Amino acid sequence: MILVTGGAGYVGGASVESLLVAGHEVTVLDDLTTGHEGAVPSEATFVQGSYGDGSVVAAVLTERRIEAILHCAARSLVGESVRDPGRYYRDNVAGGVAMLEAARTAGTTRIVFSSTAAVYGVPDAAPVTEDAPPRPINPYGETKRTFEGALDWYGRAYGLRAVSLRYFNVAGSTPRIGEVHDPETHLIPNVLAAAEGRTPLTLFGDDYPTPDGTPIRDYIHVADLADAHLLALEATAPDDPRSEPNAERGLLVCNLGSGGGNSVLEVLEAAERVVGRPIPRTVGPRRLGDPPVLVASIERAAAVLGWQPRRSTLDEMIGSAWGWRQAHPNDYAG
Repeated sequence: MILVTGGAGYVGGASVESLLVAGHEVTVLDDLTTGHEGAVPSEATFVQGSYGDGSVVAAVLTERRIEAILHCAARSLVGESVRDPGRYYRDNVAGGVAMLEAARTAGTTRIVFSSTAAVYGVPDAAPVTEDAPPRPINPYGETKRTFEGALDWYGRAYGLRAVSLRYFNVAGSTPRIGEVHDPETHLIPNVLAAAEGRTPLTLFGDDYPTPDGTPIRDYIHVADLADAHLLALEATAPDDPRSEPNAERGLLVCNLGSGGGNSVLEVLEAAERVVGRPIPRTVGPRRLGDPPVLVASIERAAAVLGWQPRRSTLDEMIGSAWGWRQAHPNDYAG
């Protein structure tokens, strides 16, 4: 039995699907602050509650006989984290540690953490390897890095088997799960919203030192990310040497991306191919802290987890996202 925190959200929901297809029993824990109960498949058990509530987590772990945790729930808005860092430390760090303590008490010793490339901040080189120094430039990235540190030390001290997956820009949809955030801060859903005439689109800077002047980012299909979560959970099995904690290392870290990059203009051009019409846009100033290029090295995920992205083209990712939006004009409401 697998517990998925945040399993009513975008990444968590796609991962629940993948786990069910693989034959796992799944319990979803989500407080529905940003998640959608309609995203939880009927085959999964749904519990409404917070991962930061140790008593709730302890009860779920014990009553459902949870073997491993996939921790996808978190506060994840960069701008909000700058305005209200206290909330991010309370939820992402203190709440996460409360969950770990409940797991330790219940004897649940396996966890996969949905982390982020934001832990790297503005890296010195591209592609970014897992050995690059973590230098977050906002509280969101810092709280993810801090929780990774807790996982590492819990492994060394208590034998927790943990894998942290630092993923880059998640995109695309599965037939059931689409990207629905309020506010929406990700490029591809904002491009598609502009294509629908819902909201205007602003590109933040066109004078970067890149071939077309717009930032280059690494995109990963949400279904590929879900596959990686499944493989990472398998790596935390009690007899698996890949997650064997010791005094020197308690946490296995892997980047997830496509291994390549696409510029903002390339994303826009791909979206125009998918929707079949021009998408209006304006160009604004750069955003503070945006690096010109942010691309993942995914060699470790391939070597250690046996993972490779299988849906890595922009047309596949944007096409699936567009298809989901057309099939779900009211999002999860119908």
